[in-house]
Amino acid sequence: MAATAVAVTVVVVVVVAACDVTPAVTLPFPPTAAPTTPPQPLGPAASALAALPVKGRAPKTGYARAQFGPAWADTDHDGCDQRNQVLGRDLTFVVKRGRCIVVTGVLHDPYTDTSVPFIRGALTSDDVQIDHVVALSNAWQTGAQALDVYQRELIATDPLNLLAVNGPTNQSKGDGDAATWLPPAKGYRCAYVARQVAVKTRYKLWVTPAERAAIARVLTDCPAQALP
Repeated sequence: MAATAVAVTVVVVVVVAACDVTPAVTLPFPPTAAPTTPPQPLGPAASALAALPVKGRAPKTGYARAQFGPAWADTDHDGCDQRNQVLGRDLTFVVKRGRCIVVTGVLHDPYTDTSVPFIRGALTSDDVQIDHVVALSNAWQTGAQALDVYQRELIATDPLNLLAVNGPTNQSKGDGDAATWLPPAKGYRCAYVARQVAVKTRYKLWVTPAERAAIARVLTDCPAQALP
């Protein structure tokens, strides 16, 4: 009887001891943080875009081409009108009559990446047109109506805002902004929107939300894009 009691006592001790053992607990390792890439600095065009005010389009009420002064006025007073100046700048193999008037030449059109011959004449001059990169109607609706006539005339004649381009392509653009029209030649789109940003920066114009988003999308393909 005593031996049985001892055995029972031993078993009880063992069981109690077993119950007092704390099982090992395995904790999961904290997740390893993914390496972060520091943000890349914005290029000049993207930085200038970020600094432009963003507003809705103002009404077109009161807009007329005459609000931007006489067409192709010689605002730099060098004796040559701005249309002929731009033709002389953008065409190659230029032949002039006198000091200013471009008679013939060849345009490498940035909007279509094609060559367009220019021959001055009633039926041929419009094959090459001078585009306002920021259309005057767009400028009017994004701040230019608050400028004086002289400043608006500068927008219309500033070489920064003027490009010789393929006539039919220019007609298809109309007064569209980057949200509604971009050059068919995709390789020129970064330079094109950078020029629009430069013009709007120079004349303190704003961009609409849709216009800003469209320009930003283009600049994602060329984050280091410079301003012209």
